[in-house]
Amino acid sequence: MASNHPTLVTLATYNEIENLPRLVDEIFAIVPAVDILVIDDNSPDGTGRWCDEKAASEPRFHCVHRTGKLGLGTAIIAAMKYAVEHGYRYVLNMDADFSHHPCYLPAILGGMEQPDGTPTADVMIGSRYIPGGGIEGWPLKRHLMSRGVNFYARWLLGLSAKDCSGGFRCYRTALLKKVDFDAIRSRGYSFQEEILWYLKRLGAKVGETPITFADRQRGTSKIHAGEARAALRIILALGARNWLGR
Repeated sequence: MASNHPTLVTLATYNEIENLPRLVDEIFAIVPAVDILVIDDNSPDGTGRWCDEKAASEPRFHCVHRTGKLGLGTAIIAAMKYAVEHGYRYVLNMDADFSHHPCYLPAILGGMEQPDGTPTADVMIGSRYIPGGGIEGWPLKRHLMSRGVNFYARWLLGLSAKDCSGGFRCYRTALLKKVDFDAIRSRGYSFQEEILWYLKRLGAKVGETPITFADRQRGTSKIHAGEARAALRIILALGARNWLGR
């Protein structure tokens, strides 16, 4: 069943009750002609309950509940499948903790097509690593890790984007229909690089627009060392396939 709105903004949540209500209000204030979908992994802090209450009174708001923490990558895949199944033109994924500020939504959406509707990109990335972009609130170690992962992914996977690991992105669902989601190995943060690699192989046009990423002020970060190691292993495996031409 097609939506009345062309764009679905998606938010993966686990214990984001401190951020989500205000974030949803700001998204609707800045881009009212979108729908919002929350994929909630059974948050014990009441995030899921708030989502059900919001959905009951706001037709632009939707929520999918999952049984537990199943990984960021699988949450984004669930959101992409929802967007395809419900007839959205675009699906735009962002973090639920204000690291990705809604003020950048018009620029990201505007980068997908010209004013006359001519497509200009299949993926538009809110980029920290092009002129005008930046990061606030990170220690040096995290800066170095992020820069290293981006260089590693661009070299191994042949990706053109400057910010391969950032998750503030808009995708054209017509291209997502061609993706074999069952073949994607990433369950966590390496999904960002892996999906770009698959879309590159499908001929995707990728654009970037600058954003300033601000480290979360409320709630607890979900990133940990084990997640980073798993991401590097998956990128290495994809890189081997890339270099072997598979």
